[in-house]
Amino acid sequence: MPSNASELARRLAREAEAVCRHYLSRGKRAGRYWVVGDVHNTPGRSLFVRLEESPNGPAGKWTDAATGEHGDLLDIIRESMSLRHFHEVAQEARRFLSLPHSEQQPASKSVRLPAPIGSQEAARRLFAMSSAIEGTLAETYLQCRGITRIHHGNSLRFHPRCYYRPDEHSPAESWPAMIAPVTDLDGQITGAHRTWLDPDGFDYVRLGKAPIDTPRRAMGYLLGNAVRFGMVDDVLAVGEGIETILSLRHALPTLPMAAALSANHLSALLFPAGLRRLYIARDDDAAGNAAQEILTRRAEAIGVEAIPLSPWLGDFNEDLRIFGLDALRAALGLHLVPEDVARFLHSSMVAAE
Repeated sequence: MPSNASELARRLAREAEAVCRHYLSRGKRAGRYWVVGDVHNTPGRSLFVRLEESPNGPAGKWTDAATGEHGDLLDIIRESMSLRHFHEVAQEARRFLSLPHSEQQPASKSVRLPAPIGSQEAARRLFAMSSAIEGTLAETYLQCRGITRIHHGNSLRFHPRCYYRPDEHSPAESWPAMIAPVTDLDGQITGAHRTWLDPDGFDYVRLGKAPIDTPRRAMGYLLGNAVRFGMVDDVLAVGEGIETILSLRHALPTLPMAAALSANHLSALLFPAGLRRLYIARDDDAAGNAAQEILTRRAEAIGVEAIPLSPWLGDFNEDLRIFGLDALRAALGLHLVPEDVARFLHSSMVAAE
């Protein structure tokens, strides 16, 4: 059996997942990493152990995103078992390496390969790893933006430590994030949108977003697809941002809506079958105007009525925060066709009472 630290660490790295399953049993595999709370086997998502060699480094290396600590699997053994001296750690490592690990290590045919960065599969896994937003920083973020009733229909999730990399040459950071699935017309997840949040709370400069260069990013296949709220029948409202659409959903919670995430993607949004009328909630800028014009032409070309919804200020979330819910409802009522006023506006006001 090996005796020196480097050789022990190399041998343990070959059995990285088995080591994690044994000493960090309260964690779980997530892609190419084992995720757990800390080196003491606390439940959570702060500590990441690399299970496979990659361009980012060898297997067996770990980093705790909360504390900045890092190390190898010998450190995991030492800390998880509260050992003080190296000879105790080495003895435990040799004992572990002498055990058969075939039952602890999944067969190669069932090993889940890491998803390519930014791919549709990576987006699906991120959404699956996230949890409900209720009681989280994501819920607080939206409430601070005036969306006190979040009619999202399980389309939003929360990840407490979502990776963020400023650029390809910078190390990864982790921030809490609101996660939204981008889906196609069949409801299949094709991408994900991340809004990284400030764990220190809401401020009126960044409006609760994390203090990083690009606190909003999307991944996966986006063209023609959107973040969707509600099941579409024959009427749909569309816009750019998630907060814009959720502001409208606050006022009209039964009207199906979709957030395309940008002006360019809004202009390319695919129309569901059976659509009869399309409300276009544009942002008040040049890109918003262009997207509305393109989408209107596309809709009218296939016989879909297109009706613009224009905010007083920059977007409908700003309108909601500045003027309030009642004023937003009153303004929307002037733009909805009569049957939609009864169908979506009056019904929502009665339900709110």
